[in-house]
Amino acid sequence: MGKTLTVRLTGAAIRNAAASTEITELKDPRFPVRFRYKKDRAEGSYYVVTYRGGKAKWHKAANYPTVKAPEFLAALPKIQHRLELEHKAAGLSSCGWQTAGNLLAWYSERINADGRLSKHRKASTLSVLRCHLIPCIGSLLLSELNHANIDTLLIWPLQARYSLSHVRLVFSILKVAVKRAHELRLLNSNLLAGIIFTHFIKVRIAPKGSRLRPSDADLLLAQWAVQFADLRESVAMATLMLAHGTRIGETRQAKWRHFDLTEQMWHIPANDTKTKREHTLPLSAQACAFLKRYRLSQVKAGYEGAYLFPGPKGLPISEKQAHSAFACISDGEWTSHDLRKLARTAWTDLGVDYLIGELLLNHALKSLDVAYIHTTATALKRDALERWHAWLDERGFGALHSQEVSAAKI
Repeated sequence: MGKTLTVRLTGAAIRNAAASTEITELKDPRFPVRFRYKKDRAEGSYYVVTYRGGKAKWHKAANYPTVKAPEFLAALPKIQHRLELEHKAAGLSSCGWQTAGNLLAWYSERINADGRLSKHRKASTLSVLRCHLIPCIGSLLLSELNHANIDTLLIWPLQARYSLSHVRLVFSILKVAVKRAHELRLLNSNLLAGIIFTHFIKVRIAPKGSRLRPSDADLLLAQWAVQFADLRESVAMATLMLAHGTRIGETRQAKWRHFDLTEQMWHIPANDTKTKREHTLPLSAQACAFLKRYRLSQVKAGYEGAYLFPGPKGLPISEKQAHSAFACISDGEWTSHDLRKLARTAWTDLGVDYLIGELLLNHALKSLDVAYIHTTATALKRDALERWHAWLDERGFGALHSQEVSAAKI
């Protein structure tokens, strides 16, 4: 068994003791450190020793001669501080996590396997984790997740490059990850409890404005009437969204069997909605006429499949393809969501009740009177859309819905 020599740790002491093969370790009486020789006595390793519960634990800190003895001793306070933080971090997790990266990797796997999330929500959350959270704060110990580090490493660098609404989204995903881990008892406490976005950014984030106004409707409808022949699917998708205020995901995945032209209703399945609740919209005479015209144009082009907006492999067009379609007919000047905002603004101008407008948009609402919804909402939604489509007729909607409708079948 090798001998341990107690000596002040210096370069000279390491070189002198290397000549005696009986000595395998050096112990500095001033500090909780050890030096252990390798088989090649010209090399060795530095260790820092911690004592907890009456037990010693060695932590390798550096290699010799890459790091000289004075350099190691100079860095010793920082090493000891790091070890203390790691010890505290280990106490924050019941599953062995030490770093924020451990937590974020777990949350990434959880999001990826969550079958309840839409593809868009899943992709955007994973992108935030991969592109922002893990690179910025993944190396932090759990015990270092505090106001100062989050501000310095995450919030402040991001606000210089991205919109404040995007930075707030990044922070909210971090908050949810920590909260979920605590709820599942993977963290012993909610490390970010009490930390809110306004601690970092005091400016109120205004809602993003719309690039379209109701006064733009006549120009849009005139353009779409001309574009229909060459960009039939893009125009049809935009027309349905403007006419009903639907989301792009709800619209692009529509199947012909979801439309009942006899009862004049559009039934959107729960799986196609953001709220994961079935959404039903009344169809006006104008909407039914437009759907007949569009179906007839599909049949003439040789398509009699299930989808209004078919993509490859028997599926509807993807979200990316749908956004590209809008970029094409708008020349990049507005987006699909701007159509939804335009409709909502116009409904308000037409005097549509706020609650009915929210129901038409399929927003998640709280404290609703269920009896009121079932007994009156359908009729009020129909009245709102019929008034809206009459308003659009005065601005050229007829050019889209009043041609070649009689022979079409859905």
